[in-house]
Amino acid sequence: MGKILVLAEKPSVGRDLARVLKCNQNKRSYIEGNKYIVTWALGHLVTLASPESYDDRYKSWNMENLPMLPNKMKLEVIKKSAKQFYEIKNILGRKDIDEVVIATDAGREGELVARWILDKCHYRGKLSRLWISSQTDKAILDGFKNLKPGKDYENLYKAAISRAEADWIVGLNVTRALTCRYNASLSAGRVQTPTLAMIVNRENEIKNFKPKAYYTINAKCKGFNLTYLDKNNKSRLFDLNRAENIVKKVNREEGTILEVNESDKKNFAPMLYDLTELQRDCNKIFGYSPKQTLSIMQRLYENHKILTYPRTDSRHITTDIVPTLKDRIKSISLGNYKKFCDDVLRKGIKANKSFVDNNKVSDHHAIIPTEERVMLSHLSSEEKNVYDLVIKRFLSVMLDPFEYTQTTIKVDVKGENFVAKGKVVKSKGWKALYDRDVEDDDSDDLKEQTLPKMSKGDKVEILSVDMKKGETKPPARFNEATLLSAMENPQKYVQMDKESAKTLGETGGIGTVATRADIIEKLYNMFYVEKQGKDLIPTSKGKQLIDLVPEDLKSPLLTAKWEGELERISKGKANDKNFTSSMRDYATKLVDDVKGSSDKFVHDNVTGSKCPKCGKYMLEVKTKNGVMNVCQDRECGHREAVSRVTNARCPECKKKLVIKGHGEGQIYVCSGANCNFREKASVFKKRFEKGGKIDKKDVKNYMKKMQKEAEKQAAEDNPFAALGDLFKK
Repeated sequence: MGKILVLAEKPSVGRDLARVLKCNQNKRSYIEGNKYIVTWALGHLVTLASPESYDDRYKSWNMENLPMLPNKMKLEVIKKSAKQFYEIKNILGRKDIDEVVIATDAGREGELVARWILDKCHYRGKLSRLWISSQTDKAILDGFKNLKPGKDYENLYKAAISRAEADWIVGLNVTRALTCRYNASLSAGRVQTPTLAMIVNRENEIKNFKPKAYYTINAKCKGFNLTYLDKNNKSRLFDLNRAENIVKKVNREEGTILEVNESDKKNFAPMLYDLTELQRDCNKIFGYSPKQTLSIMQRLYENHKILTYPRTDSRHITTDIVPTLKDRIKSISLGNYKKFCDDVLRKGIKANKSFVDNNKVSDHHAIIPTEERVMLSHLSSEEKNVYDLVIKRFLSVMLDPFEYTQTTIKVDVKGENFVAKGKVVKSKGWKALYDRDVEDDDSDDLKEQTLPKMSKGDKVEILSVDMKKGETKPPARFNEATLLSAMENPQKYVQMDKESAKTLGETGGIGTVATRADIIEKLYNMFYVEKQGKDLIPTSKGKQLIDLVPEDLKSPLLTAKWEGELERISKGKANDKNFTSSMRDYATKLVDDVKGSSDKFVHDNVTGSKCPKCGKYMLEVKTKNGVMNVCQDRECGHREAVSRVTNARCPECKKKLVIKGHGEGQIYVCSGANCNFREKASVFKKRFEKGGKIDKKDVKNYMKKMQKEAEKQAAEDNPFAALGDLFKK
């Protein structure tokens, strides 16, 4: 009887699969058992061939050689992981291999990882697919009992190839064209460019914004306050004379209550997390980058096995998950979660459409806990933070709604309209799960308050009137959280006609949940954007690129249509060959546009330092964690750090230390604005030394101390720190 080869995406997942499948002969690059052989990729082992592998003339970057449009795209083995590829190829060549089970990540890119390896190895045998949303032993065993035929995922593979080829054809051609035309290291792509365009456009809106003065009027009565509203129910007045006249007219006058409206309201919990929503909240609350959140989620999914598959765009679960909810709730029933878990189990799980809907689930359901019992002591502080958010959201959809009575009082004062709003909480419901309630956003400066009992026709005395001046504010700069929102729903952030907005809404925006974090990282790495606090600021390079690239490459509508087309290919509703053909035509058009341009690119960040390799002047760029000098010659590529923010803490004020300089001249400088701590790096490091050697125990203790101080400082700096810290006993 032959054996089945199981191909995982990473060694850690491979080892878990091997353990569950009772494979115990560890051969380093694979683990063998009586029935199964488990091996793994290291991410991608195979990729699309580089341009020079098609033609020697592509080794040099010349405009005359563009566009590069190979008749048939070739695959090549990635050199740094070639050893593992050839190990897999050898196993596939064994005569006792009857079947291959693809066990890479259950998504478009995971499919590509495995299929490219199998294609490059010319494997044509029986193919099955493991498609699971959890890495628990139970989920793995159930998955192997219900393996899907490989042919069921052919369309997903076609979509994955189409995405990869489109990025190669468009990205490499336009990048080479821009770099050759403007003699600068410039890159563009079908997803990163419209994302950058939104950041640049927002910066232009802020720059061109002209603030307007407005006035709000508040009247003080006995026991409560009133706010003036105009006939359109707006509290802001843009006419100073009108505002002053109202103040004079109503001050010390008597008002009559026209209406007292009391209404019972229910506020239901927000939907379950998909990856983008989780990345957004982690950035807002903890300051984690989207890439960081995905990395933490991946550990909670793969290593700890306590959360389900992270790369999902669904915020609902399917009906087949409902019978497992009881066990999932029991697995998290500990600590401060316990009373809420008991509450849900006592009242019974009501699986309603707000979180259970088969029609709203694509490849994977929302992120929820698995049935695996959690050991909170095994989690890092970051993992606890992310886990906590997911558990609260999971429990909250099954808890009662937040219920309150809202009272609105309308008062007429000398013909002018004033309003007061009040709220009385009847039942906290799901909001009790959170350490502090999130207040509803009261627009137009109308605040909630506790109101006395009043009736229609009652008289109220205006004790005093206060007029405040304000100014309209420009739109806020994007941060990583709001940029994710803009990538998901660009129609809300870019001016366009209704038809285009509708198309964008239907196609799911720019990029996918799996790629958005990488796109944002690429904008940093290309020095197109930099951080100012939490805000994303386009650099001169980023602004110039948007001026230089062809107009339609900046369009979120175009790239969203492409994503929609890829989605249709994965469902067998569109032709992959037509898609790649249109990408070839588009790349040709882009190259022609760049060739015909008369624009210029200017380096405005040239330093006085020359590159030690080629002698050209270096460019100063800001990275996410400091400042770097890079050679302006793309072919040279030399770069060196100028300063970098470290995790070491200042011994005086506990702010992060910045390391500056090179070699013996390196110094640590405090990042605090009001702290003057400076110390040579060699002196700083001697804190760890005993007899000229570094004592590992001292280093470990010092690092623990710094970590605690960093966490304490982060908590003090973070206004949301109180939210969700359920792990303190």
